[in-house]
Amino acid sequence: MAKFVIAGRADCPYYAKTELLADYLQKNLPDFRIHKITQRPEVWEDWLKDVCEKNKWSHKNSPIIWRELLDRGGKGLLLGGYNEFLEHAQLYYDVTSSMTTELMMVIAQENLGAHIEKEQEEEALKTCINPLQVWITSASAPACYNLIPILTSGEVFGMHTEISITLFDNKQAEEYLKSLVVETQDLASPVLRSVSICTKVEEAFCQAHVIVVLDESTDKEVFTLEDCLRSRVPLFRLYGYLIEKNAHESVRVIVGGKTFVNLKTVLLMRFAPRIAHNIIAVALGVEGEAKAILARKLKIAPSYIKDVIIWGNISGNNYVDLRKTRVYRYESAIWGPLHYSRPLLNLIFDSEWVKREFVATLKNLTATGRQFGGILAAHSIATTLKYWYHGSPPGEIVSLGILSEGQFGIPKGIVFSMPVKFENGTWVVLTDLKDIEISEQIMTRMTSDLIQEKLVALGDKIHFQPYQSEHKDLVPDEEKNLVMSDAADFLNRIPQTTFEKPQSLEFLNGFEGKTVES
Repeated sequence: MAKFVIAGRADCPYYAKTELLADYLQKNLPDFRIHKITQRPEVWEDWLKDVCEKNKWSHKNSPIIWRELLDRGGKGLLLGGYNEFLEHAQLYYDVTSSMTTELMMVIAQENLGAHIEKEQEEEALKTCINPLQVWITSASAPACYNLIPILTSGEVFGMHTEISITLFDNKQAEEYLKSLVVETQDLASPVLRSVSICTKVEEAFCQAHVIVVLDESTDKEVFTLEDCLRSRVPLFRLYGYLIEKNAHESVRVIVGGKTFVNLKTVLLMRFAPRIAHNIIAVALGVEGEAKAILARKLKIAPSYIKDVIIWGNISGNNYVDLRKTRVYRYESAIWGPLHYSRPLLNLIFDSEWVKREFVATLKNLTATGRQFGGILAAHSIATTLKYWYHGSPPGEIVSLGILSEGQFGIPKGIVFSMPVKFENGTWVVLTDLKDIEISEQIMTRMTSDLIQEKLVALGDKIHFQPYQSEHKDLVPDEEKNLVMSDAADFLNRIPQTTFEKPQSLEFLNGFEGKTVES
């Protein structure tokens, strides 16, 4: 079988004459097949150059005709242009063309119109399938590099949901973002419609359906804790303004990272009140760290541990509650089916380890941010998004940072990590859980720093004063199953500690002169 590819400029009269002759041959010869390719006049030369370079051909005019080697594969055999095809048809098939020049010109214009109409139909078809617009802030952060492959795998939003990713960062990161775009395209993901970068503040979050807020990149300038807290306000005031101005009305915002997660979330809620109900903070990273420590103690896989509850400040003074934690597939004298589980606290007989070493390890991780790297941050964000869109596993407790409405006696108006479940595209706070009451002393300890962070950041309080407990190194007997991951010692070192300036504040340079309402 002979298969010829005929490619040409859409308005080329010689392409029109070649096409008509090829149509005649295909209609009258059983083993003659053709494939047509047309290109707009303005892109024809570039397209032709690329084809010739790829196949190492030499051809400069329209049309170009080659024969596909169907029986052997390969790059194809170049026949040439209009004259060569006409000569081939005469020599092999004894067929020639008698089309007049006037008719050639008429058909050429018809071809151009048909080509434009086909392009318009294809574009209209694409617009019928609106991809999910995903924006990632501070896209030069390591977490973004690890997050992109998960988002494009189809595991988060589903294999039937196309996504477009926009990487948002400052101008200094542009070259890195360009290389990241190329790497993302190389994934050849079936769910990825497009990936692009944005360094212009005024264009940020345009029609965004999902916004992932990562930790800001930093330079070497240092601040006191109070200055570091206040420096978040201009950036998140800007983000809030842009989200309300540019994002889709149903936008979902997820805040991750390892620094001031609760504070950044509450600031976004303050400056983007219209979508405050759709802003959450990721707590699964801390939950994952706790499960990994417990799993090493029990010599099991971390995935066998469920229902660890993270209370309080995700990146600071928080508590890891093990009172509801269950262990599955644990090798012991008692066995059961896959759904059989046992309380974790019944399997760890060394209560001192729980109260001392486990607490100290989590305390160190929270205070230093060690081990909470790009992989864990990306996985935590992706898993939370997956639950948000498709629901969390039935019967499982998920920790999530949300705005308190007074549940569990938590003061209103602060973002607080608490137990929830995801269903029907939203979350439900598990206020019906039994035996998880928290003492007033522990609640004060958890909420004090969060309230002060917010007051200092907004300028309502000058100095940050860490909460001081009379027995901060001990876990009260009545709360011995409530495990502390305490950043108080870290906060006590504030006068001797320096903080890096968020480089992302450079975004504000492009936003001068614009009014941003609180």
